Formats: sequence, structure tokens, C-alpha cells
Amino acid sequence: MTETVFVGMSGGVDSSVSALLLKNQGYKVKGVYMKNWSRNLPGMKCPWAEDLADAKRVAVKLGIDFEVWDFEKEYHDKVVKYMLDEFKKGNTPNPDIMCNQEIKFKLFYETAMEKGADFIATGHYARVKDGKLLRPVDEKKDQTYFLYRISEEALSHTIFPVGEMLKNDVKKLAEKNGLHNAYKKESMGVCFVGEVGMKDFLKEYIETEPGEIREIETEKVVGHHDGAVFYTIGQRHGLYISGNAGEVNSGLPYYVVKKDLANNIVYVSRNLNDTNIWAGEIRLKDIFIRNTVPKNIQVRLRHLNELIPAELDGDTVKFAQKVKRPASGQSIVFYDGEICLGGGIIV
Repeated sequence: MTETVFVGMSGGVDSSVSALLLKNQGYKVKGVYMKNWSRNLPGMKCPWAEDLADAKRVAVKLGIDFEVWDFEKEYHDKVVKYMLDEFKKGNTPNPDIMCNQEIKFKLFYETAMEKGADFIATGHYARVKDGKLLRPVDEKKDQTYFLYRISEEALSHTIFPVGEMLKNDVKKLAEKNGLHNAYKKESMGVCFVGEVGMKDFLKEYIETEPGEIREIETEKVVGHHDGAVFYTIGQRHGLYISGNAGEVNSGLPYYVVKKDLANNIVYVSRNLNDTNIWAGEIRLKDIFIRNTVPKNIQVRLRHLNELIPAELDGDTVKFAQKVKRPASGQSIVFYDGEICLGGGIIV
């Protein structure tokens, strides 16, 4: 009996080629466009209608069934609200990780299973083998950092068709098969914010007041900000201090090292060795582990950053040498060679 795969088709080349590959492998393929966000933002029209048209056009070209599933309410409740709440607390969340956890590999997965799917598939660059999430062939496109919170159940019913391919080969295959979006520009930024800046997005939802930027060593006021929630620990750009972006007369850059939300103060320093920027160990919350985690692992502090040797001790990741600390709310993801084991959210 032919197995059925529901493919999340975004309108991009990766998910389009995923559908093509699965059809060629003999699966019964159904394309699904997840309508997660359709609101226009200041200075940017939401591209959802164009993306939907691209996905539908590919489905017609491939001769597969196609549906649109409206997840906007769930997306707002599970992803957007989470992101806004975290920013209000002074954290810097990663909504793409939450989108994969709650929408693509939970809601989409569960709905597909209810509708008779044997598997789901997406255009992510990752691999699944023996129930384990693996890094893809194309290391430059590795998306396992964003996928670390997928449940074992969902992962056991997931296929990542382009995980065995290089991005350039994906484009060439799309062109060879007459897919119009073979060289479509990739969407950048947060999953729903798109090309608009995060700061511009947040201004639509979070009320803020201007406040002082102070040098942490001296408490001297060196500038002003338009809302402390907009700033991230370690941030260098976008600081308007004494009339200059990110610098004072000496030319040395300032870095954000601390936020006092109660008093609406952003603290900065020109000391690259400030203890708020570097850490020998980092505590995590909401740790998610899919496989047995050895004591000595490798971790990724940011998407596509190098893998760093580390030790997991309870809820704390310890490093042999100090590392530049990602902001609270971001994730540290655990690896054992090519296997993505899970990860946690920085406290």
C-alpha cells in the first residue's frame, strides 16, 4: 500500500523540491500551505499571498493535491504571544524554535495524522535516522538548531528530503524539473516578521518609554534609548550614544551588558571582558532531551556557530574556556557528533 506524506509547502524551493523528491520516490504526496501570519507590518506587506500562490503553482506542476490550513489563531497564541511575553521580561526569545515545536511539528503533524498521513515532510536541512535528528549533508544550511525541540513521536513520522542534498543541487534540480521558484529569494529573519526589523515589529505591540543609557562602570549617562526591551545583551550596533552610533570620542565601541527594566535603564561598557558578556558556565531552563546525553558533548550557542566542547551538569552547561554569552531567552543546543540531542533555553 502506498504511504501518504503531507508536505508543508511554504512557496520556497526547498519544500517544493521536497515534494518533488517524495513523489518520485513513490509516495502519495499532498501539499499543505500553513497560513500562520497574514498581517501587514509598517513598511512591509506580508508576503503570504504570494508564497501561497507559489506553493499552489508548484503543486499543480507536480500534479499533487494541495490544501491551505489556517493556523493563525494558534500561531498567535503559541508563538507570537510567547515572543512578546519574553521580550517584556527582558529576554530575547527565538520564535522560530517555538514555531517548529508548537506549529510545524505539533499542530501540523497532529492534523496530518488525523487526516490519514503516514508521514509529514518539510524543506528543512536536517536528517532523520533510527529515530535520531541528524545534521544535514550541507553544513552551511544546517537547521537542526531550530529543530531541537521536536518530539520523538513527531520525529519518527517526519521526512526531511533535502537533508541529503547541497543547496545548489536543490536549486539545479528545481530548475531541471521546471519549477518556477528554483531561484526564488530566500526569506530571512524571524518566521513571521520577515524582512521588517524586530524592533519595528515590537513597537506595534509593546508600549515603551525612552530612558537612559549608562556606562556600567561609572553610572554616567552616555546616551538615551527608546525602550529597554529593544536591546540585547552583547548588542553593539544601534546604540546612539553622545550623538554617535555605538561609539564615543575614543572610537571604541560600546556593548550592551545589562538591562534594568524596572528603572528603564540600559547599561553599556567598552570593556570586552565584562563579566556580563563572557561566561564559563550557563544555566538553562526548559531543557528538552530526546536521546541519552553523554557527559561530554558539543553545543551550538547560535544558529550555524561552531560546535564547542562542553559538559552538561544538571541544568548547567560548563565550558573549558569562557564563551561569549548569548542573551537570556536564546537556546543552547546539544550535539553528539552528527546527532542533535536536544537543548535548553538560557536563563
